[in-house]
Amino acid sequence: MERSASLIEKLNTVSDPRPGEPIYPLVNILFMTICAVIAGADDFVAIAKFANTKKEWFSKFLDMTAGVPSHDRFNAILNAVKPEEFEPMLLEWITQLHKITDGQVIAIDGKTLRRSYDTATGKAAIHMVSAWATANHISLGQTVVDAKSNEITAIPKLLEIIDVSGGLVTIDAMGCQTEIAAKIVDEGADYCLAVKGNQPTLHEGIKAFFLDHLEDDFARIEVFEHHTKETDHGRVDERSYYLCKVPSDLPDASRWKNLSAIGMSINNTERRKGDEIAVRYYILSKTLEGESFACAVRNHWGIENSCHWQLDVTFGEDQCRIRKGHGDENFSTLRRTALRLLKQEKTAKCGVKNRRLTAGWDDDYMEKVVFSR
Repeated sequence: MERSASLIEKLNTVSDPRPGEPIYPLVNILFMTICAVIAGADDFVAIAKFANTKKEWFSKFLDMTAGVPSHDRFNAILNAVKPEEFEPMLLEWITQLHKITDGQVIAIDGKTLRRSYDTATGKAAIHMVSAWATANHISLGQTVVDAKSNEITAIPKLLEIIDVSGGLVTIDAMGCQTEIAAKIVDEGADYCLAVKGNQPTLHEGIKAFFLDHLEDDFARIEVFEHHTKETDHGRVDERSYYLCKVPSDLPDASRWKNLSAIGMSINNTERRKGDEIAVRYYILSKTLEGESFACAVRNHWGIENSCHWQLDVTFGEDQCRIRKGHGDENFSTLRRTALRLLKQEKTAKCGVKNRRLTAGWDDDYMEKVVFSR
């Protein structure tokens, strides 16, 4: 019961947005909602139905004297709870079991909640920036991109609310900014940032460097390299990764804090309809072996495959129509919390979708997911 008590204690620290003496304790609302989302509930009607079905089980942990509120009451309360308080509380609780290992890849990327826009009120769709620990397969945190801003300003805010120390932070070209690189270093981590045309001087300098040295197969300079070949369903992927220490004459290098290495990846894909070649360039604050660099580049997309894809396919995030008040942000936090808990529960040998179903059917399994029993 140690972990269950700590979760309920954490939920008790969330400020109740309701005036006076509410009928239903806020901790009950939040705990029932978390469990319902784990079990497959994707809206407030389903949450209320699940809580009514599981009243006896909830009474093992909560004071259920007041019973279960209606779906409208769940809706109103989740819309009013402050996301800036709710999300960090859950983050602190769930990440206390997951220390970032030295050099672990932490992928940062953005995702739009496509159905969160509201035409009637003119509310734009919410865009979230998330951090994903690729080794632990858990979301470390997220922040909302301000409607009048973009990911460039949201990423430093995210770096302030999560612990990245000792990790290797990877970001696509949007986040390749000197201020973000400096912030990552200041937080005790290293960076591996994709470089494209938004940093034209740096991009052209790295491109010219690698084109020059590819001509003689890096005979004049030390290179760390790694090569892979994968064949699947008639498609052949040959990938080559090259990493070199930053040259002294690299244009624009002085603006990047702790810049130590530059990298290039070449992906040659053979398909029946024709071949494709994709070349990407990177800057790093740490010199890595070729295989480690390759892993960092490949693992960055884990946030797409293991997090964003799961949220869309298993949790139906892109189809969710919750949009009033803070409901969309808080529900996004709930989905990510459920995904974290389901991924860290290892006894069920099935996918996340079937783990959700099992948690709804089997109270003992739900306790394993929520309480790590």
